[in-house]
This record gives sequence, C-alpha cells and structure tokens, in this order.
Amino acid sequence: MAATRLIPMHVNKGKTLAQSLGDRTDYAKNPEKTDKGELVTGYQCDPVTVDEEFLLSKRQYEQITGRRQRHEVIAYQIRQSFKPGEITPEEANRLGRELALRFTKGKYAFLVATHTDRAHIHNHIVFNSTSLDGTRKFKNFWLSSIALQRINDLLCLENGLSVITPKPYQERAKRTAYPRRIKNRDLLCDAIDAVLQKDPGSFDELLKELQALGYEIKCGKHVSVKGKNQSRFIRLSSLEEGYTEADLRAHFLGHRQHKPRAKQSFRAEVRPFNLVIDIQDKLRSKGAGYQRWASVYNLKQMSKTLLFLRDHKIESLEQLNQLAAQKIAERDELLASVQQSERRLAEIGTLKKHIINYSKTRPIYEEYRKAGYSKKFLEAHREEITIHKAAKAAFDALGVKKLPKVKELSIEYAEILDAKKRTYTEYRRTKNEAQELLLAQRNIASLYAAERKEKEPDLRKEEQSH
Repeated sequence: MAATRLIPMHVNKGKTLAQSLGDRTDYAKNPEKTDKGELVTGYQCDPVTVDEEFLLSKRQYEQITGRRQRHEVIAYQIRQSFKPGEITPEEANRLGRELALRFTKGKYAFLVATHTDRAHIHNHIVFNSTSLDGTRKFKNFWLSSIALQRINDLLCLENGLSVITPKPYQERAKRTAYPRRIKNRDLLCDAIDAVLQKDPGSFDELLKELQALGYEIKCGKHVSVKGKNQSRFIRLSSLEEGYTEADLRAHFLGHRQHKPRAKQSFRAEVRPFNLVIDIQDKLRSKGAGYQRWASVYNLKQMSKTLLFLRDHKIESLEQLNQLAAQKIAERDELLASVQQSERRLAEIGTLKKHIINYSKTRPIYEEYRKAGYSKKFLEAHREEITIHKAAKAAFDALGVKKLPKVKELSIEYAEILDAKKRTYTEYRRTKNEAQELLLAQRNIASLYAAERKEKEPDLRKEEQSH
C-alpha cells in the first residue's frame, strides 16, 4: 500500500533560486537516508548536478519564451510512502521512477531518492517545473493529487502490492485546498430549471423570473444574461443543448419538452468492497495459476478493472451482474427507441415525396381518366402517370386513407429528429457504461477461471486418493 502527496516548491525566503533548488535536492539526496547515495536515481539529469541542470533549463525557458520567472513554482515534489515490510528499497526506487515517468509523461527531468531512515520506506521525487525542451511549465491541474494517487494505485496492483482502502478519492476531493469552482453557465442552467418548475407561460415570463432572481437581461440580436457575480454576459445561444434560446422558445411553443440535465449515475453510499478485497488478495498471492493467467492476460487491464469496481461501489458479483443486466436493458430500450424514430423519419420522408409527386401529377392523371385511359394519351404522358400510380400504391402500402399536409409532416419530422438526437446521446452514454460493466465481468471471470484451473490437479489427486 502506497500513499502519495504532490507538493509545489517555491523559492525560500531570503534565498536565491539556485540556493533553494540546491537545498531541496540536497535534502532528498541525503546519504544517511539513501544508503550512502545508492538509492538515488535521475531521469534526464545527473543526481550530482541536478540543481544546476534544473536551473539551466529555466534559463533556456526565459530565452525561448521571453518570460521572466517570478514568484513561480521552481519544482514539484512527490512523496510516495509504502507500507512497512511490503517492499524492498530497490523496488521502491524503481516504482518511484515509474510513477514519475507516468505522471510527467517523460517531459520533465526528475530525481528519485528512496529514504530508509524510518519504519516505512518512502520516496522523495523532485521534478523540474520546466520541461526538457524549455518551452513550457508544468501546470498543476485541478485534482492533480488524485490523478497521481490513481496512477500510483495502478502501479501497486500491477506489482502485487496492496492499495489504499476505497474512500480516498471522494475524501481527498473534499479536503482539497482550493474548493471547486462552479461555472457560471452551470448556475444559469440550474436557475433556468428552477424557473421552469414554476411553469411560466412564455419565454418572456421566463426572462422576468430570471430578473427576479437577480440576473440582468440584455435583449438584442441574441438574448444574453449576467448574474450578480459575473463580469460578462452569457448568450443563451451558447449554452448546452436544451438551454439555448431556440430550445427554450421551442419548449414554450410545444415543439419540444425541456428535460433538466441528467445526474451522474453510480452515487451509492460507501459500503465495504468484498469483491474488490477478494480480487486484490488473489492478485497479491501470485501463485502458479496467476502466473499462467498473467502470461495470456493484460495485468494492467485487470488493475483498471479493480479500480472501476471500487469507484462504482460494486462489492459483489451479484451486484455487478445486476448492474450489468440493468444497464444492458436500458441500452436496448434506448436503441429500440432510436430505431423506431429512424423508421418513422424514413416513412415521413417517403410520404412527403409521394404527396408532392401525387399533387404535381394529379391534373395529368385526371385528363388521362377523362380520355378513357387512352393509349395515345398514356404514351404521351407515361412518366407522369407512372409517378402518380406509384404514389397511390405507396399510400395503400402505408395504410394512408386521408393525405396529411406536407407542413404538418415537416413539423412532425423536426420533432422526431430532435427527440432522436437526445435519445441517441443518452444511448451512447448508456452503451459505454454497459461496455465497462461487461468488460469487468469478463475480466473477473477470466481471473476466477484461472484459479479453478490451478486447483483442478489438486482436486483430481484428492479424488484418486479416496
């Protein structure tokens, strides 16, 4: 089990950039803590001159970009701590290097120093904030610490080590120093949902309700809205589907139904992960059956499956099978709805075509009938008469007794097409979720099948002995 922490490093008060880099890297390389320097390795840098090489890359950055580095992060430190007695110092150093490579994608030089001065072996990984090519700085993105922990969990699973119990990601997100910023667009969409629940009679009444909530409205070529704490107006036409000005006007005209944004699935309460713990123990045992299984199966994929089960609160095979069956049924139902819409759209398209053809050729056919179905008239107007007969045959095949208006069909076509687009978006999301659950089922089945094969020789010996 390994815990990680990402720490931005700044210039120390009263010291220069070079002195600060030297102090930080010297502490990490301390010979008394790193077996006289044997447990210190570097990537794209020499551990002896690492601070000078970091400093040189920063000077190159200033020359290439023309930007001066003031009050910025000079480097980042990753602390990676392992469970006592679970790993050797050499193996810990190797995993520290692999963690840094995956997290930085090999674009930043770093130093890995493994300390053994405490009961738990831990790594101090210092990587430069300036890239190797000197063109960019490392961006400490939102929830980067959580991304680091997930990469670390995958590494531990791939190497037969235990991982932290399943709460950390949500808990770490809550403890993040910088609270997550809610976008003004999301707040506006939530406000529109709240107003629509009051069932206003028109689009103008919707705008008045938004004004009552403190929003400033600007009407011109485009309707724009600005909240109390906003510096700029937001065009309704730039919002997501269902919240644009056109969508909201269509809602009040009865051409479409407004649906609030879908909530994220898998929000179950935190419960013990029996299945996860069971699989984790099997991965750590590394028996002969495991070795045979690992030779034909992707261990990294199985590690990702374990994290998937944990993140989605799946604690048993029964729960996994139930969720998969439920999601597959939902997927199939949405697909059937999409296919039904497509059939109706094709039917409307065919019907509109034949109605237009029928109307255009009707005068010719009336003359043909008045002429007593004359062969001479037929030869002169064969194309128009053939089109007219084909249209009548199509109406009979579709069971149409009274021809609808082309305008009504066009409105129906637009409504069905709009509904189909929304359903298809939901179908694709559900399909991806179903595929993830099915993949987890197959991965777990492969693991347990390998275990059964491993036990078969022992069972045969017991049967023969009896």
